[in-house]
Amino acid sequence: MKKAILLLLLVLFTSNYSFSQNRQLTFEDVMKFEDISDADISANGQWIVYGVWPDRGDGEVRVRSTSSSTIYTIERGDDPEITGNGAWVASFLKAPLKEQLEAEKDKPKQGMGLLSTSDGSMTRVDSVQWFTFSNDSRWIAYRHHQSKEVEDKKSKNGKLGTVMTLRNLQKGTERNVPFVTEAVFDSTSSYLAYSVVDTSGSDNGLYMLNLSSDSPAPQAVEKMKDGYITNLSWDHGRKRIAYTASKLDDKFEPGDASLHLWDAGNGTVQTLLDSGDAADGWRLRSNNDLGWTYDGNRLFFGLMDEEMVLADIKEEEDTTKEIDIYDREEILKERGVDVWHWDDPRIKTHEKETWKSRKDHLFRAVYHLDKNRWVQLADSSMPELRFTHNARYALGSSALPYLKLMTWEWFFDDYYVVDLANGNRKRVAQKLWFGAQISPDGRFVIYYEDRDWHLYNIEKDIYRNLTEELETPFYNEDHDYPFPPPGYGVGGWVEGSRAVLIYDKYDIWQFPTDGGRPTRITDGLGRDQKIVFRIENLDPERQWFKNREEVLLEAYFDKKKNFGFYTARIGRSGVQERLVAQKKFNVIRKAQEADRILYTRESYSEFPNLWVADNHRFRNRKQVSMLHTDLTEKYAWGSAELVEWTSLDGTPHQGVLIKPGNYEEGKKYPLLVYFYRFFSDRLYDFNEPRNNHRPVFAQYASDGYAVFLPDIRFKVGTPGFEATKSLVPGVQHLVDEGIVDTDKLGLHGHSWSGYQTAFIITQTDIFDAAVAGAPVSNMTSAYSGIRWGSGLARQFQYEMTQSRIGGSLWEYPELYIENSPVFYANRINTPLLIQFGDEDGAVPWYQGIELYLAMRRLGKDAIFLQYHGEPHHLREYSNKLDYAIKMKEYFDHYLKGMPAPKWIEEGVPYRGDN
Repeated sequence: MKKAILLLLLVLFTSNYSFSQNRQLTFEDVMKFEDISDADISANGQWIVYGVWPDRGDGEVRVRSTSSSTIYTIERGDDPEITGNGAWVASFLKAPLKEQLEAEKDKPKQGMGLLSTSDGSMTRVDSVQWFTFSNDSRWIAYRHHQSKEVEDKKSKNGKLGTVMTLRNLQKGTERNVPFVTEAVFDSTSSYLAYSVVDTSGSDNGLYMLNLSSDSPAPQAVEKMKDGYITNLSWDHGRKRIAYTASKLDDKFEPGDASLHLWDAGNGTVQTLLDSGDAADGWRLRSNNDLGWTYDGNRLFFGLMDEEMVLADIKEEEDTTKEIDIYDREEILKERGVDVWHWDDPRIKTHEKETWKSRKDHLFRAVYHLDKNRWVQLADSSMPELRFTHNARYALGSSALPYLKLMTWEWFFDDYYVVDLANGNRKRVAQKLWFGAQISPDGRFVIYYEDRDWHLYNIEKDIYRNLTEELETPFYNEDHDYPFPPPGYGVGGWVEGSRAVLIYDKYDIWQFPTDGGRPTRITDGLGRDQKIVFRIENLDPERQWFKNREEVLLEAYFDKKKNFGFYTARIGRSGVQERLVAQKKFNVIRKAQEADRILYTRESYSEFPNLWVADNHRFRNRKQVSMLHTDLTEKYAWGSAELVEWTSLDGTPHQGVLIKPGNYEEGKKYPLLVYFYRFFSDRLYDFNEPRNNHRPVFAQYASDGYAVFLPDIRFKVGTPGFEATKSLVPGVQHLVDEGIVDTDKLGLHGHSWSGYQTAFIITQTDIFDAAVAGAPVSNMTSAYSGIRWGSGLARQFQYEMTQSRIGGSLWEYPELYIENSPVFYANRINTPLLIQFGDEDGAVPWYQGIELYLAMRRLGKDAIFLQYHGEPHHLREYSNKLDYAIKMKEYFDHYLKGMPAPKWIEEGVPYRGDN
């Protein structure tokens, strides 16, 4: 008897334990769910660092040894950096969220934590706005926030510097330097250069700390009364620095600048370009961007259009002038009018949104140090020029002839080869859709046009179509937009520009630039087995690959949706498998000086923790972060699988089905459909729980929902119908399989899929509830609306891009009407929840009003959530949480029969600012 009672208690305990360990994911759980950010690995590969922060609340930085179990934490640490030798980690220290929320003014400022990995000891520093390590790991410099005593003065002089501290990491000694505006270590860790702007202006200038001494003393490189020195730029590997210098006026604004060079070898300052040396119509200003080429022979800088500079200088009003109330000119100064001319290159809203960038635009020039002269390269007719490290040519571009076309067609550019020696240019490609690039040595230009890749030989002035004779398509095979299909991109160049690497959908091709036959370095395995191969470039400063060099390839299995890694060799055919699993992988970084790589591994139910392995071969794999390893034991997380069906016209489709936690075969579940375009490639994605405009999949799965992520395939002219034809058969497939309850079907979309959601429910009544975030409801009124975020007209979106109509409103009025949900609002029988931020810069929020008013007029079940001051995606956490809760309550009511909250039953009356 006792034994039977004991067994019964054990069963009850086990049952209760199992229930508690497989519970629903709540909103509080989502708020507390921690994610990894800012992961990095030390140059020697011995330490990793990463942030761990929840959706809401306080987080930390974790520092982990890759060879032992040693781990340290920095409480409320954020945005960490690690020295190359792994000995030190610095991170900002955020104030506790509670303190930030409670502070009505004088918000708490962030500090800095400095941790030693030798013993975990940490130094905390208050009020730090910036920090940087020297390359040799011996020094850290950090600047403080402005002191309270100086803040009042700073309102008058916005250029005032703040206190900088230089700390010797080995000895722990420090030096404080006041009024620093900018500071930078040289690459050899020999010097720390810094500029000063103080309250009196008497000590303004550029200073140097020689780091060969353990206690370096400041050396004045150039002192300027009321000077303003900025854009400190060290030469690569050489002990010389370029910078701009100007004078601050009585309003503390910098005037025209000069370009200077300090050389540590002789300790002299050379003026490369004086403030008056620019050609007529151009100004050298402190607003600049200096860049050295690797060989140190050229220094790129920028000039500003004099007209734009003058437009930014406001004349002082004469307060002594007697006022004439009938002075027409004085009266008209107060007018507020914009003149929209039919022949304006940009519409006025786009002019306004781009004004600052156009006003501050830098037209590149180059100073040849080896020849002691400079050349202007870009100008008002060709405003863009890409920085290049070769001594011959650069690639310039201009969109100016096509500014009007961006309103209704596309963003085109002409491309020019520019001679760095004299600024002469030649147009080599015209009205390109997809851009161009120059080879690292400046010998070739590669660009994609009319479904083929083209190579231009600059020295020989010869064009060659690289791909026209190949049967393999190099254009996007899944393209379903009105504009021409793009290519898949360039993977890089082979040393000496002997070849260029180009992708098709699956494989990587090597095209010799001398005209030889191309080599498929992946040997056709990609197309044969439907594996998408792409090169993982582990060195961001790499210019090209060496012949026979082994390269790491990311592999995506297009049919099964999993990932892996292979290796291949430049110039050869064939690949070797290194790591393949029913997972998704992402490379974070390679250790600069060690054969070690940092990456993540994930799946629907596996959090993307950090792993390290030997570079390329992925041997000695080791997991080095341990977040959320018990998700499936703790929550009823659910599981993801691939499903396949055919659309109404017989086209094969794929999608992801997330079965609910504690799934029971034969039981029918409520279904939430979430979609956009192609979502089947998310099969192995870990869907991060976050309160925002999207449903949290695991939250719904843990509450007994099935979640469906279908692929949508479109045709030009009928986007709404194609969405219906793709999606509805997929849902019907799940119904036929006995997985979901035909009377408990929900549909959710945002933005483009918000539109699709609104349209689909005009075509079918199978859904029992729908949520549409920021949907276009009337294409006829949206067509000539404005994208307020960019200032662009919306016409191009309908004629050429996402909306896929393929022509103007007056060419195809019937298509605009037929694809607009509002014209079929009388057919809607599905309860609809519409959400908009009333400062949406992508979709005008009146699109939601149109649909709401139509359904209201028709007596249809519609609720409109208007979030005040919010853009296309909600920003304020209170609004994100409110929408997430309302979204869940909405589906719970209509799909699970839960009691309706008052806002669904009765609405919420306006009571002032509620």
